[in-house]
Amino acid sequence: MRNPWLALEAGADAAERAGQLRRAHERFLTGGPIAAPVREVVADSWRRCAGARLGPESMAGVEMDDAGLALRRETHPLARAMPLFRELLGTIADDGAHLLSVCDERGTMLWVEGHPQVLRRAERMNFVPGAQWAERASGTNAPGTALAVDHAVQIFAAEHYCRPVQSWTCAAAPLHDPRTGRLIGAVDLTGGDHLASPHSLALVQATARAAEARLAALEPAPTAGGAPVPPHGCTLAVLGRDEALLHTPETRAAGGPLRLGRRHSEILLLLAAHPDGLTGEALARELYGERDVHPVTLRAELSRLRHLLGPLLDSRPYRLRDRPHTDYDTVADALAADEPAAALDAYSGPLLPGSEAPGVVRLRRLLEQRLRRRLLTRPDARLLESWLCTAAGEEDLEVWETLHAVRPTPQTTARVRELRDAYGLLPPDVPPGQGGRRATYPQRSRN
Repeated sequence: MRNPWLALEAGADAAERAGQLRRAHERFLTGGPIAAPVREVVADSWRRCAGARLGPESMAGVEMDDAGLALRRETHPLARAMPLFRELLGTIADDGAHLLSVCDERGTMLWVEGHPQVLRRAERMNFVPGAQWAERASGTNAPGTALAVDHAVQIFAAEHYCRPVQSWTCAAAPLHDPRTGRLIGAVDLTGGDHLASPHSLALVQATARAAEARLAALEPAPTAGGAPVPPHGCTLAVLGRDEALLHTPETRAAGGPLRLGRRHSEILLLLAAHPDGLTGEALARELYGERDVHPVTLRAELSRLRHLLGPLLDSRPYRLRDRPHTDYDTVADALAADEPAAALDAYSGPLLPGSEAPGVVRLRRLLEQRLRRRLLTRPDARLLESWLCTAAGEEDLEVWETLHAVRPTPQTTARVRELRDAYGLLPPDVPPGQGGRRATYPQRSRN
């Protein structure tokens, strides 16, 4: 059976496959269906990129200056794993054909190392420290996609969504805090078509596991507030994904998280948000709202979930015996500590974005509103720009106008004008009665 995370199966012709992928990529961009040989992980990524309205000629933007990059490197937990990355992958990166890179959990490149000639080539596509390589900014690529799906993956040639990157091939693996299970970044090897082999993927996976083991053996790193990161037996990733990832001591020993279905993701999140538990009636309201759903339906879902979770799920009321720490908690804790940069770093997207469960929708809106309100209270151009790159922020007129007031550019001028026109609002300097309308700041309708 073919490994879906590998770019090429044994015996495949790399040149022929690259041509097939280019044609498939062009068909998709012109509205055609996605068909073989495009892997499902790549097809899903292309759809995410198209949904984010990312242009196929887009290039990564450099979002950090030297001072910001130096501070981020100094404070990021992966700084303590860099000697190991260089030990295991450095000789490969120095061979004149490969690059070693490490990004943080938001996809910002913190380190890019290798032969000077290869580094110069990579600069042409902004594959440099400080650049943003999350999928939403740079399209399908190994480190960005590894972060999006929380799994090691290869991306080959025209599997890259953005054309400036299609002459490269890369293999990346996500990295987690060994104490909390929180996603903290990815390690990547980038080079030519020869990287599309099982060996490169196995190498970055082994390197990621070794780095996590090294971090686990070290003393906990301090947070920005000086307190150690608290250990948690279970962690739950629910931001920016429709299917939650549950990390427990058992899943870590088995080598990966448990991926939950959509309904089970909603149930586990809601129980995590109510540590004292919920009755069956209360949980049904949080899941189904006013819909008339037979109680047997919920009991069946809970029975299946208990089969997956074992003793973690209790009943009467329904609750979790060991409440998982969620990435939602990480953002909320950073906001409570008045650390908006840390909150944005941890905010990898809307909470279970495909869910329409009333309890989930309420939590999703609450987190977005808290984060947005903090960014508008004491505006910082870099943080505002990061928010505008998210699904919640891309059409947020008030944030665009705030960014324009803080740091006006031709781009912000055009975008503010475009959004005000789309919402039928008057320019700020036009008096009432001259066409258009005045209103409070509109935002895109979201669940």
